Amino acid sequence: MLFLGAENYYINLSCRRPIRYLTPAPSFRTRRFSSSSFYFVLRDTTESEMRPSGLLVSLSLVPLALARAFPPARLESRKEDSCSSVQPSASAPHKNFWGSLTKKETADVLAFLHRDATGFNLTVAENATSRDNKIMSVELMMPNKSDTLPFLSDKAGSPTRYALAAVMFGVPEKAYLQEFKVGPLPITNASSVTPFTFANTKKGDGKIAVVNPDAEDYGNFNLKIMKEAEDVTKLLWNLTVDDGLQIPLAFAAPINVTDGKVIMWQGFNAPVTSIYDTISLLPLGLYLRTDITGRDPSQWKVTGWVYGNEFYKDLDGLRAAVAKPDFKPLGMNLDQPWAHTNKHGDDLPLDDEAPPANVQSGKSRFAVDEDESYVTWMDFSFYTSITRDNGLRLYDVKYKGKRILYELGLDEAIAHYAGIDPVQSGICYFDSMSGFGPAMISLVKGYDCPAYSHYSNVTQTTGETTFTQKDALCMFEIDKGFPIQRHSWAGHTTVTKNIAFNIRAIYTIGNYDYMMTYQFHLDGSIEIDVRASGYISSAFYAENEDYGFKIHDSLSGSLHDHVITFKADFDILGEKNSLQKIDIKPSTEKYKWSDQTRNTMKAVKSFIDNEDDAKINWSPNGATMYAVVNKDEKNPYGESPGYRVAPASGVAYLTVQDSSVMQNAGHHTTHHLYATRQKDNELYAVGAYNSLTPEDPQVDFNEYFNSESLDQEDIVLWFNLGMHHMPHTGDLPNTVFSTAHSAMLIEPFNYLMGDPSQASSQQVLIKTKKDGKPEIVTYGAKNATCAIDMAQLNPDLSDYSNSISVLKYPFDGSKPDRL
Repeated sequence: MLFLGAENYYINLSCRRPIRYLTPAPSFRTRRFSSSSFYFVLRDTTESEMRPSGLLVSLSLVPLALARAFPPARLESRKEDSCSSVQPSASAPHKNFWGSLTKKETADVLAFLHRDATGFNLTVAENATSRDNKIMSVELMMPNKSDTLPFLSDKAGSPTRYALAAVMFGVPEKAYLQEFKVGPLPITNASSVTPFTFANTKKGDGKIAVVNPDAEDYGNFNLKIMKEAEDVTKLLWNLTVDDGLQIPLAFAAPINVTDGKVIMWQGFNAPVTSIYDTISLLPLGLYLRTDITGRDPSQWKVTGWVYGNEFYKDLDGLRAAVAKPDFKPLGMNLDQPWAHTNKHGDDLPLDDEAPPANVQSGKSRFAVDEDESYVTWMDFSFYTSITRDNGLRLYDVKYKGKRILYELGLDEAIAHYAGIDPVQSGICYFDSMSGFGPAMISLVKGYDCPAYSHYSNVTQTTGETTFTQKDALCMFEIDKGFPIQRHSWAGHTTVTKNIAFNIRAIYTIGNYDYMMTYQFHLDGSIEIDVRASGYISSAFYAENEDYGFKIHDSLSGSLHDHVITFKADFDILGEKNSLQKIDIKPSTEKYKWSDQTRNTMKAVKSFIDNEDDAKINWSPNGATMYAVVNKDEKNPYGESPGYRVAPASGVAYLTVQDSSVMQNAGHHTTHHLYATRQKDNELYAVGAYNSLTPEDPQVDFNEYFNSESLDQEDIVLWFNLGMHHMPHTGDLPNTVFSTAHSAMLIEPFNYLMGDPSQASSQQVLIKTKKDGKPEIVTYGAKNATCAIDMAQLNPDLSDYSNSISVLKYPFDGSKPDRL
């Protein structure tokens, strides 16, 4: 890696503008030209050849800040071979058992499900309506850990493969969704389809009621309502449905069921008149309550209206209030430039100049097996997997050849809102229901990730169509901008560069964009980093002071919590581990060497031995440490080696306890950290369909805690990242990644016999000799000696695209290339 601004490197000048100097320039041969293949080369020369140092060359692509004295050198123009951009390949030690179905497996499973023998009476997905039975998704069923470990320890063959299919049954009057186990794979006469209930805490056959299956009918119902209320909406805003006035269904989640009645609160939003996704910034302050019980739209009805925090039993009551002479409308939120994400505002000083940037100064220093989604970097290795519900997950994470994590990945991201109005007060989004996998977006090179990153496509199946998301994952090394280690003392200074490896995905789910990065460090630690951007889900300002700030003319930032749950299945020197707790406590001590007591502090070491004690909140002063350790494998000093977990940035659990909205569906949000004993059927902290039946969810996390021992058992940690978000004016038009940030660090804890970053060649020792001159000691790290292709800083975005879809059922076997 090279941060542009250092000297002694070849620089490819992709520049058509004249070079500008801010300080006296050294003499060099040059000419103006329009080619992008000219190079400036810094080489050693005599002191007499040097002009004053402090040169800043401003290029159209990148500034080179040579702002400090450097050894005598001069700039010389010449052509030079470019640095290699080859991506090293790896060879996975075994198949990726956690990867995706092959394209043929997907097509075969879909065809198998459509057989009459299943009794599903399926309609081809692209022709299906809400009144049909249809396939929602098909993906690989994750193998049980108990089936995988024997293979990983060379004691058994590879685990049998199965598919997991989700089917929506819309034909019955009471619609439901059900998951099925399909296999074994490949499909043969021995394959079968059986309900998958293994991972559910919900009793029964796995059927999950869907009380609002008919989205098209709801849309038509809302159109009818808006037509009936046209006179009111004209008086309030001079808007009608013909102007684009809308009642978004997306902001009603979850649906409330009370005494058998299906009740939904919705709000009116102003028309979106631009290309921007501004809908969540355009509430108008009028809300309606609908009874949508049953599937006959003629029986649905409006049962109440709210405007200005006043409730009206029917439209006539609202109409009468609005028609009064002294009635004053509350205002509007309109789709105008303040809500747009294009450039606007006064230009920033020198902002049009090319900013500093990182470049890849040689071939990548990590290796990838694309076929098996296997990655190695320094002493780390792992497999990746993409699931429909949870997106990117890591498996078999090894450090120095030993597994430290069997599984690490996102489980859920919830956003729980509050407000004076009936919509905001009833919202809690469970984002895994819509799926993090399908929400992965194509990354914009040079913006979402460094342009030189290694990019990978991701393919998934939604309905009966596979979608390939181009450049959905990026992997890259980066200099963190501060050393990982340094020290200065009389006569010497040592500094080690802090180079980290990242694998990143971005998920756009509705109005929010989540950037999730796993970052690996030279000290053996792993950082799980989450950032949020996008449009806030806002509220109308009227009487919302206790729930947000007024952030625009008629807009309130809606108070909400983000709680983002991860699973970390540790295997520290084997599967049998314990959870160590170290409390740093104030103490008054009397020592043998003193006649007086001394106020000090002590480390109180203990273990959390039972699941009943394993719902944990971080200490207010950060004075408690938790680490997964192996008590049976002492290090040479008698300590239990392990990995500690600790917040690396702000974290949050849900402020609302016993949420009236989530009911039993969100018990994974009540604390910062949990520990449970690993079980194959405890796959995730929350079911993807929990919000459909929150009173009796697919997975109730509380059911995982049943007084089992955690003493030298296979331990799983579940930790929550997140933030308490009270939007302010700076959240318009979008929340920014720099502040909406949360992170967790997993770091070696008495696991290693020293700091492993000392093994890096990317360090320097500067010793002062007796004559006062420095002696520079390096350790074999290669400098960039080739011409860096600056085109990597100006990626061609003209080929940016989203997903590529291929129909898998009915599958056209005459086109085998589509397999």
